[in-house]
Amino acid sequence: MQPIDIIKSTFVPLPMENIDTDQIIPARFLKATTREGFGKNLFRDWRYENDDESTPRPHFILNNPAYEGQILVAGKNFGCGSSREHAAWSILDYGFRVVVSSFFADIFKNNALNNGVIPVTVSESFLHIILEQPETATLTINLGEQSITIDNTTQKENFEISSYKKTCLLNGYDDIDYLLSLKKEILEFEEARL
Repeated sequence: MQPIDIIKSTFVPLPMENIDTDQIIPARFLKATTREGFGKNLFRDWRYENDDESTPRPHFILNNPAYEGQILVAGKNFGCGSSREHAAWSILDYGFRVVVSSFFADIFKNNALNNGVIPVTVSESFLHIILEQPETATLTINLGEQSITIDNTTQKENFEISSYKKTCLLNGYDDIDYLLSLKKEILEFEEARL
């Protein structure tokens, strides 16, 4: 994984609530065994009229070139439904490094953290303020400070994240990389007990 510390970006607003993992990545696209290529099918049934991509739905936000960035801002209860890790893979492969919502389904939240996507939980009121911003507005996610800032208003809110996952994201570690980073300490501990 790539290390993450500060991400400043425009954002894509998707204010719908209860977005489930089958909408994030429909089950018919879960045939691959590697993480690459899922981004093209992110929100597939909402983006296109049919499976051949010949008819994009003009009103869906990902089809609007005015909206882009590394941050997806979604409504409450994002990632509910089945426990497919492919949902996090598709979000990352599309180019999002952060998803902001007022509530995440637990399994999705853990899958996101394990795959280098920061799930930022904010209050309902702060989420509404973000969604009222113009399309050119930027957000700054500071993982070290655990804060999210609306740059044009300087309004700021802190978010929670496990210290373990924070360390992993800041250093670009998966679980194995984290253990390897402690190899010296583990060996010293082991030798001290022989």
